[in-house]
Amino acid sequence: MSRETFDRPTNPYHYALHCLGGKWKMTILHEIYTNGFIHFNQTLKVIPVSEKVLSQQLKELISDGLVIRKVNSDGFPPSTEYALTDEARDLIPALDILYIWSIRHMDARNIPIDADAFVVHSSENYVKELRSIMEANGFFDGQQRSPKR
Repeated sequence: MSRETFDRPTNPYHYALHCLGGKWKMTILHEIYTNGFIHFNQTLKVIPVSEKVLSQQLKELISDGLVIRKVNSDGFPPSTEYALTDEARDLIPALDILYIWSIRHMDARNIPIDADAFVVHSSENYVKELRSIMEANGFFDGQQRSPKR
């Protein structure tokens, strides 16, 4: 499947979906933001994604100017890190808002919420916005992952 070149006027929503539309792209961006950078093999251990999909998603994020690939050849074997560009860092607050909206909407519609949603997004910002939903799902103040739904 070929990627769009955007050589004609483009709807901004379509462009945003182009950049973020992969199943794992927002999760990858959050992982990089949380850790400052990621290594490919370590990320495979954290995110339940295949090597092929992670590789493809990273290539697309690089192509879209959201991630940079840095090769450190000081050691052996050389290590590769993936980090956010300034444009991607500017996107993080919007992704946070979207994530919080999604959890609220899922809760309102009685859609089961993956307990990991509260583990990986446990910063004060998320807790402040989602405290009641976290409590209702049995995850708050050190409680283990045990959603009620």
